[in-house]
Amino acid sequence: MTAIRVLLVDDHDLVRMGFRTILESEPGIEVVGEARDGAEAILRAAELAPDVVCMDVQMPGMDGLEATRRIVAERSARAVRDAPGSAATGPGVLVLTTFDRDDYLFAALDAGASGFLLKNASPEKLVDAVQVVAAGDALLAPDVTRRVIERATSEREAARPADARLHDLTEREAEVLRLLARGRSNAELAAELWLGEATVKTHVSKVLLKLGLRDRVHAVVFAYENGVAVPGDAA
Repeated sequence: MTAIRVLLVDDHDLVRMGFRTILESEPGIEVVGEARDGAEAILRAAELAPDVVCMDVQMPGMDGLEATRRIVAERSARAVRDAPGSAATGPGVLVLTTFDRDDYLFAALDAGASGFLLKNASPEKLVDAVQVVAAGDALLAPDVTRRVIERATSEREAARPADARLHDLTEREAEVLRLLARGRSNAELAAELWLGEATVKTHVSKVLLKLGLRDRVHAVVFAYENGVAVPGDAA
């Protein structure tokens, strides 16, 4: 099995060393490079083609949020050039920060990050987060999901019509979107819908493509903003 290639971005040498030690102790994960700021991260991401970029937020020069925005934009542009109409592929960005602040959380998500993890998380959670992002999923920890839902529903106008793109979904794809909004993993989707995981991944990709969404995090936001799911839905 091909190892997950990780790029570490943080302006503190000791932090990068700690992350490298944790990740490289896990079979199947390889740290292929490091960067000390956002500008260097963009260059290294283009040079090394990692599967996951572990990105700090506050750094001198270009911060992690702007670097995330540019890495994701380049990933999307490359997808358009290489395979028009296909979903974007390339590095997923896992934002790591010591600051448990909503402005950082939502700025990271708006920039296109696929995950958000506090630096005081356990080593096991860091490894799991890297594996989740590398698999093309998004990290939806319960507290993050709750805050995303609260913002999406508070900003939704009750009288606003649902997004017309919802009509492009098949019945099965609409069901997949509803379950994504409840935080289901691919394995859970497969079990609940009596489908193989490969089929589930195809459905998820089609949902994201038809709705023009970056990843599962944005699918959750979209679902709550458009009334596909509401707080209190059955788990």
